[in-house]
Amino acid sequence: MSTLPPRAGRRCHNAVNPLHSCVYFSPDLGKEFAELGVKDESRLYFASRGAALGAVGAGAVTATFYNFNHELVARHLPAVWAEITPAAALEARLRAADSTLRRVLGEEVIASPEMAEAAALALRAAEGCTRHARPLYAAHADLPVPEQPHLAFWHAATLLREHRGDGHLAALLAAGLDPLEALVSHTATGKGMAPRWILATRGWRRADWDAAVERLRGRGLLDAEGELTESGTALRAGLEESTDRMDAAPYEHLGEEGVARLTELGRGFLSTAASAGAFPADLLGKG
Repeated sequence: MSTLPPRAGRRCHNAVNPLHSCVYFSPDLGKEFAELGVKDESRLYFASRGAALGAVGAGAVTATFYNFNHELVARHLPAVWAEITPAAALEARLRAADSTLRRVLGEEVIASPEMAEAAALALRAAEGCTRHARPLYAAHADLPVPEQPHLAFWHAATLLREHRGDGHLAALLAAGLDPLEALVSHTATGKGMAPRWILATRGWRRADWDAAVERLRGRGLLDAEGELTESGTALRAGLEESTDRMDAAPYEHLGEEGVARLTELGRGFLSTAASAGAFPADLLGKG
């Protein structure tokens, strides 16, 4: 039984996770990888996020990333490891995190006691994470914690993100949603990635998207207009609740007061980063 207020862990995740994710939208990541000879956006994403797993092939990344078309992944893996080593990819990603956070948060925030406090709280929460059946989290948990507070915070945000993400994939499997059905139904909530972003970055074609819509309609989860039905809304709510249960440990470990404070700090950083253009304006939505 949880000792925290309802959805406290989810709220904390939603405040902290974007500070990890903004690096993948940053021109700094492309710059770092281009200097090492990796210029394709899909290739650098698979290399930067998947490097903690080692020089793996397409199968491991398709499995752990879940919502990418395997054909797209296979065009870039394992070929990218002939261009850059996993260690070099991780170093490039960390350099990009450093420059990105400095740019979108500002040097005053980077050097603030609040940043050091957030790093300590997030790392404390991550102590409660578990490795079993969580491959992306477990791989990142083997990486060293950076010394600088803003990078330690980013590292901890990475651990918390991948821990929740690994659990969420288990929930998607249990709900019978394949990769594209998961994306389509999430987009239908109005909180997911816009279709044009999905089609541009995940390797799916419009025909694939339309077929997934029809499968969800056939299950009574979407209506004729592509909106979630009552059953679809209940399914998505149940997915988040299942994910919350599987992701409760780090936030229970941190405790109610710590979770509230980390959420407060994360929201403040997030507001500053968003105002500085850390995320594409058209990233989310149904259109």
